Amino acid sequence: MIVRSVSADSVPWPLLLQADPSRERVMAYVRKGVTFVGEENGVAVAVAVVEREEGEFELRNIAVAEKEQGRGLGREMLRCALMYAAGGGAKRITVGTGNSSLRALAFYQRNGFRITGVIRGFFDAYEPPIVENGIACRDMIRLTFEIGA
Repeated sequence: MIVRSVSADSVPWPLLLQADPSRERVMAYVRKGVTFVGEENGVAVAVAVVEREEGEFELRNIAVAEKEQGRGLGREMLRCALMYAAGGGAKRITVGTGNSSLRALAFYQRNGFRITGVIRGFFDAYEPPIVENGIACRDMIRLTFEIGA
């Protein structure tokens, strides 16, 4: 997989919306952040968006095409995001995911992130409501990775 950064005009929308169904929210952080796209044979198979705001780094979106999952591509995209944050002087990077996103929660924890908070009701306003694994997605689970720890 070849990873490169792309402009907001060239982002792979299907992948971004796979991780966050709100096109408006995605557009807002894509415009402010850096988007990395992983490609194989010229086809986008993975994406990660990192936003830097006031010296803080946040992984806003990470997704791998469904048929490509389980190959370590998400871990590679996460590595790129962490390298970008470290190169920018970050001591930590945060991420938020839904309480119902069990695979994402496991992925982040397997890769060294620790749960650092909960934003209750964050997803309550999403239309249509998000349901994953038979669980209503209502709260955002915040996780942090300590760079260099």
